[in-house]
Amino acid sequence: MSRLTQILIILVVVFSLLLCGIVVSYVANADNYKQKYDSLKADKDSLSKKVQNLTEQVNQEIERKKALEDKLNAETASLAAEISKIQGSLENTEREKSSLLQRVNSWASIVEDFSKTTDEQGQLLKNTLEELKNARAEQIKDRKELNETTATLVEKMAIIETLDAETKRLLEEKTELQNRMDKLLRPAGKAAAPAAAVTPVKEAARPAQPEFKDIELKGLITAIDLKNSIASISIGTADGVKEGMRFHVTRGDEFLCDILIIDVDAEEAVGVLELVQQQPKIGDNVSTNL
Repeated sequence: MSRLTQILIILVVVFSLLLCGIVVSYVANADNYKQKYDSLKADKDSLSKKVQNLTEQVNQEIERKKALEDKLNAETASLAAEISKIQGSLENTEREKSSLLQRVNSWASIVEDFSKTTDEQGQLLKNTLEELKNARAEQIKDRKELNETTATLVEKMAIIETLDAETKRLLEEKTELQNRMDKLLRPAGKAAAPAAAVTPVKEAARPAQPEFKDIELKGLITAIDLKNSIASISIGTADGVKEGMRFHVTRGDEFLCDILIIDVDAEEAVGVLELVQQQPKIGDNVSTNL
């Protein structure tokens, strides 16, 4: 054999050995790749199922999210409408509050004016009552002085009457003595000269004796109308009551008011209430004198 043939044979043997090694190595690795492929395919299938499940879950979550968003949008719209309604009510309430505050301020001003007027009226009433009290005290004092003056005048009139009676008696005695002297001197042809007073006596003026009569009528209140300040009493014209008379209403020793008579009947009279210090009642006493 030639050298070339030997080299070729050696190369063929070497390539054969290399090819056998490669075939053995391929066959040895082929099972490993198949197992890896099967394992990877199984993993892929598992991952695909997981992806599908996750996709379904994501879709469900998206649908749920959409439903929640729709629900939230509906609730938001409802709340917005309710908020708008509440804002309208709040504005109305604010307007009513403003109106009520104005009315309160107005009423406060009215109440303040009324309180001021009431205080003034109360002070005026207090002053009037004080003046009435003083007037009544003055009236009582004047009545007492009038009674004393009347009593003194009656005593003096009684003295004047006594003096008049004594003067009349003396004149009668003088006339009788004059007649007796005339009878004694007439047979002698003489007559008694009229006596001349050394000092002319002026005849004193004789005022007419006034008649004093203390009218004292008493009765009871039989009906009363406080709204119109009118009352009826149990006496009338038969008892001497006349229009314009004033009766004092008392309860025990306490003065209540006056009744000025405006209408009189035979058995009763009607009058208006004046100087009211306390409200009278049916059965209270009335009289012309305190």
